[in-house]
Amino acid sequence: MSSAARLRRVCAAALATATVASVGGSIILSPNISSNDRGSGPVLEALRSKINDPYANVPSRAVQESALIGASQSNPLDILVVGGGATGCGVAFDAVTRGLRVGLVEREDFSSGTSSRSTKLIHGGVRYLEKAVFNLDYGQLKLVFHALEERKQVIENAPHLCHALPCMTPCFDWFEVVYFWAGLKMYDLVAGARLLHLSRYYSAKESIELFPTLAKKGNNRNLRGTVVYYDGQMNDSRLNVGLACSAALAGAAVLNHAEVISFLKDEATGRIIGAKIRDNFSGKVFETYAKVVVNAAGPFCDSVRKLADKEAPSMICPSSGVHIVLPDYYSPDGMGLIVPKTKDGRVVFLLPWLGRTVAGTTDSNTVITPLPEPHEDEIQFILDAISDYLSVKVRRTDVLSAWSGIRPLAVDPTAKSTESISRDHVVCEDYPGLVTITGGKWTTYRSMAEDAVDAAVKSGKLSPANGSVTHSLRLMGGDGWEPSSFTVIAQQYVRMKRSYGGKVVPAIMDTAASKHLSHAYGTLAERVAAIAQNEGLGKRLAHGYPFMEAEVAYCARNEYCESAVDFIARRSRLAFLDTDAAGRALPRVIEILAAEHNWDKSRKAEELQKAIEFLETFKSSKNAQFHDETH
Repeated sequence: MSSAARLRRVCAAALATATVASVGGSIILSPNISSNDRGSGPVLEALRSKINDPYANVPSRAVQESALIGASQSNPLDILVVGGGATGCGVAFDAVTRGLRVGLVEREDFSSGTSSRSTKLIHGGVRYLEKAVFNLDYGQLKLVFHALEERKQVIENAPHLCHALPCMTPCFDWFEVVYFWAGLKMYDLVAGARLLHLSRYYSAKESIELFPTLAKKGNNRNLRGTVVYYDGQMNDSRLNVGLACSAALAGAAVLNHAEVISFLKDEATGRIIGAKIRDNFSGKVFETYAKVVVNAAGPFCDSVRKLADKEAPSMICPSSGVHIVLPDYYSPDGMGLIVPKTKDGRVVFLLPWLGRTVAGTTDSNTVITPLPEPHEDEIQFILDAISDYLSVKVRRTDVLSAWSGIRPLAVDPTAKSTESISRDHVVCEDYPGLVTITGGKWTTYRSMAEDAVDAAVKSGKLSPANGSVTHSLRLMGGDGWEPSSFTVIAQQYVRMKRSYGGKVVPAIMDTAASKHLSHAYGTLAERVAAIAQNEGLGKRLAHGYPFMEAEVAYCARNEYCESAVDFIARRSRLAFLDTDAAGRALPRVIEILAAEHNWDKSRKAEELQKAIEFLETFKSSKNAQFHDETH
């Protein structure tokens, strides 16, 4: 297709999109809740009070396990959720806030799988919009509409963990300037009232000022300028943990490190009526009964389905997504970069994240495994892709961490590659009493959960007290949070830390530490700061990072942090930011957790070994074998 023809098609599609947005948008986007419950009402106010009570504590893990054991055949749960990722915790949160009796079990930790290994973007999908236009695919367009609606809602419901991020698209000829400008204006148009900020063009000079490491030449072509648009960014695993804890505060019995080993079935009808569960710490096995089981196990949903029916056909086409983390000087704070087309036609992002730079992703077939590892060729692919657009020398030795996540894509038997499969979600009940939800993406977790709960209500003939209210319900730590909240911590708290001589000495609660606590814990950050001040746990866990000893204690007490890996990977993000720094922090993390959970010497040794094995799957320059010939 000629450049002129492509441009005419983009413009024509923009007009068509405008028509769909104005005529059909309300049908696609309207959430299934009453107008009374959208912003206020007694149900919402009661839930907000419960979830955002600054003095409330989540029930202990032992209490949660007892609640699950207490769900008997004569007094079952309404819904038992299997899987503690974004979708599973979203289902538990949606269901419990409808007034249903809910339990959730997760084999590992909340967000231990795909949900902690994302690109950290909350986005509608620029690539899907382009495919929708050029393939005349209404399904893809509908997916973009829906994701953009949810994007703004995710940011509003967890403002401390999510924010708008500008992303720069480099253009090396004038056609690209017009093409990307028109395409991203269409993205703005599709967002409609949910627009974060308008996209705009910057000249080559302005672009270099905004992104100093941007290359002035690419493939012997001069930079003509950039088009900057906005998407959302998040701290994915902390958002997931926030969902789990918010569900717990609302009344759900959530239990991590507990695995479903078989299903309980009604002898007369064969319908699933519960599950046999094993506590992976104690080895204790118990039964929990429920009117409906929701399978939200992500890439592992087929293995859960096969517990119900060994002959169940596979639904998942697993796709590997690899990301790498580089030093902060690769990208300026507050501006991302999108490589619009790599050698094989994919999109690669280079984004500032938690003081470092994250780059990715790949999209290739893979096998399903609990601890996926990035292949060296995938890491090199990302480095190659970004090196063409940067003036800085891109080196393999700069990779601080590299990880792989498995996307649970729904199978399309006619698709030639996983890149062409839609990221839309599927809800089905192919076995009585077992509702499965799979596919989708982080951005749409809330509406996916709503759809799954709707299906569960129908399957189990449940009687919720109200419809879904999660559209207007902020997560734990989010209600009342402001970007300036960190100043209270900086002004009113000090970090009391133990010196090498054993003496406890004060240190200032500097801006970096204050901002970190405020963004990680929202309005609950003062509780962490109080531990740092009052219990002498104000020392940083790793040089160059703001994570403090007090966070380990706080997370053990208030966020179901049950292992060293739970902390370094999901409560803090140290493993993802810097594998070597995470390894250095491990002994102190284990020491604090041991004091909180009364671990003996053998348990501490076991925790250290498991954490080391976990970190070995993150292929930083320190723990990977490679030959740095290209970079």
